[in-house]
Amino acid sequence: MHQSILNHRRYLWLWVSIALLAVSLFAYIWHEPVGPPNGGSWLGYTLGTIGALLILWLMYFGVRKRRFRSNLGSTRGWLSAHVYLGTSLVLIALWHSGFQFGWNIHTLALVLMFVVIASGFFGVYAYLRYPSLMTQNRENATRDAMLEEIRELDKSALQLADQVDKQIHDVVLRSIQRTKLGGGVWDQLNARDASDMALLKLREAVLNYTPERPKTTGSSATMVMMVDFLASGAANDKQGEALRKLLDTMSRKRSLASRVARDIQLQALMEVWLYLHVPLSFALLGALVAHVVSVFFYW
Repeated sequence: MHQSILNHRRYLWLWVSIALLAVSLFAYIWHEPVGPPNGGSWLGYTLGTIGALLILWLMYFGVRKRRFRSNLGSTRGWLSAHVYLGTSLVLIALWHSGFQFGWNIHTLALVLMFVVIASGFFGVYAYLRYPSLMTQNRENATRDAMLEEIRELDKSALQLADQVDKQIHDVVLRSIQRTKLGGGVWDQLNARDASDMALLKLREAVLNYTPERPKTTGSSATMVMMVDFLASGAANDKQGEALRKLLDTMSRKRSLASRVARDIQLQALMEVWLYLHVPLSFALLGALVAHVVSVFFYW
């Protein structure tokens, strides 16, 4: 069986979490508080203490995973425990509160905890799903290898464009200069590939040869323009052959650029959730401290 964070050591931490929840549920059903169940009963304090300690332990994982020489278990084991025990916090916190909610710091801490756990769920999905998608998308090549091939294709495209027409060469050069893979966070998440944007202007250059053809727009306009030029008869045999090769080269580059953009998108999706998960975890810690202080000093 493939070992992952979910089935680590035959689902050890799943069973630990189930046992913890089973004991907590039995105690919740068995205890008889004065009035409705609430965080101020003996069970409320007990579950609250367990929940607070779990939150502190879960946050320590950020320190543990950077200690590569630690003897306190494997990082995979810690992450497995992080997932299952973090999930168990949902019920432990609800039983701790006795399902009593209000517009106060206590409910704020509960809501922040739910948001942190929800972001953690996405993180689990990302780390289980996206690496395999990245492998499929790369087709046994590394990102560096694909970028190097794109650079080689750029050189070939310029050499071929030199044999066709100066206007076509200028637009191909402008496209290469403006090639941008990745960019800002939004561009990465949308898998934006700007490598072909400048080539849309090639229509203006080719119109000198094919004035009768309607204007073309869209990301495939470049290829249409070149086909227009080829079909117009303006190109001699040498130019026509060079243009055909240029079409193949640019098609290959666009395919590679799309794969690189997709690779960047998947990596961004694997990392961007942490920019929410970590700050929200510290916000939860602050709300937890305020919750504990208010309980012991103002109640």
